Amino acid sequence: MKNILVLCTGNSCRSQMAHGYLNALSKGKLAVYSAGIETHGLNPGAVSIMAEDEIDISGHTSNHVDEYEGIAWDYIITVCDHAKENCPFIPSKSARRLHHNFSDPSKVEGTKEEIHQAFENTRNEIREYLQNFLKEEGLN
Repeated sequence: MKNILVLCTGNSCRSQMAHGYLNALSKGKLAVYSAGIETHGLNPGAVSIMAEDEIDISGHTSNHVDEYEGIAWDYIITVCDHAKENCPFIPSKSARRLHHNFSDPSKVEGTKEEIHQAFENTRNEIREYLQNFLKEEGLN
């Protein structure tokens, strides 16, 4: 089983959505972990928008990357520029490192509809990116 780490700044939103999609799309064929270089708690907007796509991430926790020390990673995916630029060194001789900077919907201000749209846009972009990743890597 391949080990995948999804890394973001606070492990509250984008990395949690990616974690949920990787679990669902791989149908249990991958060991998926998500973490942050900080921990900000699980974002309720992320939980809600994923539920709209029938993926339950409500039981996820916000974890710090140091909690997973010693795991042999096959893939490390950073989902924001801040995490990519500020991540502590993760020793891994064989991990394939991937990066995509997804917009942070938790930073959007506006009406309830505008905020919902931001979460939906980011969720859909993450889903499409990960579907392509799994297909390209032969992991689906």
